[in-house]
Amino acid sequence: MAPRRVAFDWKTTPLHWIPDEPIATHVINVLHLLLPAGERWFVKVFKEGLPLVTDPKLRSDVKGFMGQEATHSVQHSAVLDHLAEQRLPTEAYTKYVDFLFEKLLGETPPFGAPITAQEWLRFRLSLVAAIEQFTAVLGDWVLGADGLDAAGADEIMLDLLRWHGAEEVEHRSVAFDMYQHCGGAGLPRYLRRIEGMAVVAPVLAWLWIAGASYLLRNDPELRGRTRYSLREHNRAVAKGLLPTWRELGTAIPRYLRRSYHPSQEGSLRRAVEYLAASPAARSAVGAVGRAAMS
Repeated sequence: MAPRRVAFDWKTTPLHWIPDEPIATHVINVLHLLLPAGERWFVKVFKEGLPLVTDPKLRSDVKGFMGQEATHSVQHSAVLDHLAEQRLPTEAYTKYVDFLFEKLLGETPPFGAPITAQEWLRFRLSLVAAIEQFTAVLGDWVLGADGLDAAGADEIMLDLLRWHGAEEVEHRSVAFDMYQHCGGAGLPRYLRRIEGMAVVAPVLAWLWIAGASYLLRNDPELRGRTRYSLREHNRAVAKGLLPTWRELGTAIPRYLRRSYHPSQEGSLRRAVEYLAASPAARSAVGAVGRAAMS
């Protein structure tokens, strides 16, 4: 498991990269608002926990995970720059995301909370594991989202989303295994895992709705004529442009089973096949090969 140093050219990608589907476009665009800060935070939390990892295989996987997540953060940040060039700045929203990850969930517990450094690390590892449950589900969904192809979605954006989704499926077990390894033992570890999902699920839902609403409200091409609504969201779901509520909702009770392991999520074969075919990933491999030969 290793990072693929991909690059994407956004010059020809339109603001509404799913043609005539601004709501579906911006619901997915929320990823670009959340992931740069979120994935930098993943790396910081795992760097704190890495000295506690005694298993060589897990240690290697964690380092690969950190490299992949750092690359994801960089590439989604580039999309934010592209949105700004199209007169859709995102700083008014992302400053709250930055505050969440850098301050509320930073290395030190907020507001002087009476919690030990060890327990604070374990809690944050439980949050990462819960978030990665959803990223694995979303990653597997986008790899099979034929509705996006049928709608004429921009090929560069689809490659970004599918390359990222494939890597999420590829490393779907690492955050969970890291939590299990560092999260203590027995019932307390399991209860903390439930606690992590109990925090993550509603917060992610709120952030996503707020992010989609923000993007639609500030879209210069819409000029306030289109607002986020559940009805329009469900219409996009019916067209295969967004994952179904069932796909997202059933991920939670699966995760809460005490016997659960994320290796059950998604299709690793489909992820590996896409990574072998992805234009950006193939170009990255070629660049590494040329550098090695020079």
